[in-house]
Amino acid sequence: MNRKEKLGVVHGRFQPLHNGHMEEYILPAAGMCEHLIVGIANPDPSLTAPHPANQERAAPASNPFTYYERATMIGLALVEQGIALSRFTVVPFPINRPELLPHYVPTDATFYVTIYDDWGRYKRELLKSLGLRVEVLFVRESSERGPSATDVRTLIESKGDWLPLVPTAVATYIRDNGLDEKLRRLYSAP
Repeated sequence: MNRKEKLGVVHGRFQPLHNGHMEEYILPAAGMCEHLIVGIANPDPSLTAPHPANQERAAPASNPFTYYERATMIGLALVEQGIALSRFTVVPFPINRPELLPHYVPTDATFYVTIYDDWGRYKRELLKSLGLRVEVLFVRESSERGPSATDVRTLIESKGDWLPLVPTAVATYIRDNGLDEKLRRLYSAP
């Protein structure tokens, strides 16, 4: 049996958390460490900025859910998957202000990344440049990516069938708290 890392870190915007995040990133990383730290990028507008490798990630329409809403979605989804609350922590992860990362995550952890595009390659190199231990879970082409959070948001906005794309706990949370309507109002604002 392989030795598990004590601490592992994953990060993303999770706008919203979807099945791809869980199945291809968060759950595999959770299986590789004793305690998983889930970092939420773009935790608030002051820590959100465009990047040449991914301009859309900073747009307000790409960030409709608050840090609290996303942290709650992540917690509910992990517990739904049978991961005990004591095995994970959700924290802000200001990837756009890398000098702040040591204030939010332990620098002796293993930082797990997945790579589909230039943005993934940039994040891998950025984390390495900070002296962090980085483990790449996989490298794939963009065409191999399943439905994205953008796809989920678009389906929510158009009242399409978005429910199969997110964990059941996330769908319930979004609907029970009117976040689907919040997103539609944001998308319809002039």
